[in-house]
Amino acid sequence: MTLRHIVSWKLAETDPELNRQQRRAIADALETLPALIPEILRLEVGSNIRESDTAHDVVLVADYADEAALDAYIVHPEHEKVAAFVRGLAASRVSVDYLV
Repeated sequence: MTLRHIVSWKLAETDPELNRQQRRAIADALETLPALIPEILRLEVGSNIRESDTAHDVVLVADYADEAALDAYIVHPEHEKVAAFVRGLAASRVSVDYLV
């Protein structure tokens, strides 16, 4: 089985153009991680295309071999740098982890 880790963020920025730029910057930062963190089996980043009061702006879907691999990813220095960057832009974050 594989552990799937999904995280989505609602950004604090409400200006549409600045929000779009921040979504792209977040995606670019997250997409560097698979080359740097061997525990990541697969990583996909999506940017919301439909406006809604309940919609988040960015989503991460990543797969890991098991919980130990996810735990190693979470404390990896490269992940910690990207996570700090994203936290600086996000108004809220939700996540879910499940087996596939």
